[in-house]
Amino acid sequence: MLDAHTRAMVKWHFSPETGSPFWLEKAKTYDFDPLAITDFDGLKQFPIFEDDWLRGGPVRRWLPKGLEGKPLYVFETGGTTGTPKSRLVAEDHWIDYELFSDTLPEDKFPMGSDWLMLGPSGPRRLRLAVEHLAQHRGGMAFCVDLDPRFVVKSLKAGKADVAKDYQKHVIDQAWIVLTSGHDVKCLFTTPKLLEALAMRALDEGTSLAEMGITGIFGGGTEFTPQWYKFATEELLEGKVYLTPTYGNTLMGLACGKPFKPEDNYKITYYAPQPRAVTEVVDFKDHTQAVDYGATGRVKLYTLTPELFIPGFLERDEGEREKPCGKYPWDGVSGVRPYHVFAKKTTVGVY
Repeated sequence: MLDAHTRAMVKWHFSPETGSPFWLEKAKTYDFDPLAITDFDGLKQFPIFEDDWLRGGPVRRWLPKGLEGKPLYVFETGGTTGTPKSRLVAEDHWIDYELFSDTLPEDKFPMGSDWLMLGPSGPRRLRLAVEHLAQHRGGMAFCVDLDPRFVVKSLKAGKADVAKDYQKHVIDQAWIVLTSGHDVKCLFTTPKLLEALAMRALDEGTSLAEMGITGIFGGGTEFTPQWYKFATEELLEGKVYLTPTYGNTLMGLACGKPFKPEDNYKITYYAPQPRAVTEVVDFKDHTQAVDYGATGRVKLYTLTPELFIPGFLERDEGEREKPCGKYPWDGVSGVRPYHVFAKKTTVGVY
């Protein structure tokens, strides 16, 4: 399935009739013919995808000719230290979250339920993606204003008090939604914001479970096994379902392995193959996967009609995990900032 999907996506992105200006021009610089690639391993012929290619415009150079005429979105990542990376999107954010929807247990995320989107807004796809997820499941999403760039900027300037005040402002917005008579049962948020919201509920003499929340999904580098255990057992008192995710604007959404007590809160993520693939590769040779259980850097491939990334080294590392019943392909656990960058990374709302 992956090999056939790879062939189809390479043909789409490198055929003059359907390909994007960026890839059609880039193909002229290679010493191989992308259209001759027959399987997923063939993608290793490409040099590493450089994220700087996504900084600045014109962003339409990424638009495949086969998608011309469709309504488009522009989503951004980062932007805290300069020009943000931009991604052109037509429907991928809908498709990614519809696939994710299929993984959610309906008793915890009831169909027809309304959601609170307590996370980044502005030019990030998360707001529209979670909103679509709610609509796809028959509900609607209440959203807050949240600028993560302001948080990181404040922290880098040593203004932790400003960041804390801004967090309170965001939590105040969420609290108004949850106490205004709406029937919100589902929630997307980040570890820091979930902790702040749960503590606000405690201060008010209640809990998120008592307020009607039954299911929460979230993500971020601080979603560690230790925090997962603390959030499930202490913040949520074992009464609210919490599932971790790993994703970004380029990949989509990797689901966490369904929780099992015997895993002791270990978090393993599985990419949404064949639309996206993650590998855990050797720190010194990105063409070589590490052994199962060994540590390496996360390498991403995105293979959709809207975006082709034949190998991008993420700013994360982790351990390679074996396939499981629900996901018959490799996973990654222990995701954390790549150790070379970790000391330079400022964690904001994530």
